Amino acid sequence: MHIRNTEMNSYAAFDPVRRRVLKTGGGMMAIAAALAAGLFEPQYAFAEAADWNKAAFDTRSVADTVKALGGANPVASKDIQILVPDIAENGALVPVTVTSNIPKTQIISILIEKNPNTLAASFTIPDGTDPYVQTRVKMGQTSAMTIVVKADGKNYFVSKEVKVTLGGCGG
Repeated sequence: MHIRNTEMNSYAAFDPVRRRVLKTGGGMMAIAAALAAGLFEPQYAFAEAADWNKAAFDTRSVADTVKALGGANPVASKDIQILVPDIAENGALVPVTVTSNIPKTQIISILIEKNPNTLAASFTIPDGTDPYVQTRVKMGQTSAMTIVVKADGKNYFVSKEVKVTLGGCGG
């Protein structure tokens, strides 16, 4: 049996696609079977309800957010480093890096004063890990970004003004 060269090349071109489809379909079938058997529930893929602080994410001011996070009267600290651009050309993707040099850091929260919801993100730092967070946040307009760190039951903060430009014009 002879297969012409062109027929073999066309079959070879579709072989990787066929394999990808079979792998993806097989994986999806395994997940569906596990769900049907009750081996795992989708809710475990998300944060547990006890860890979700809905009240803090619904606040509209920095003071209310700090209060909802369980803190009062945060103290300014030079032991918190924040790396964020002075001018964010795209307010939809503002990179933020936070490092806390305060011993026993428990929580790092990012607050943006003029956003509709002040609390942009809050991270629980497990014992024994470096208190370092890197993420991207959305900023609707030029605003002060405040980082609140809870360490050993006390609250500390640092703020920085971030200018947001329209259309990435930088002006």
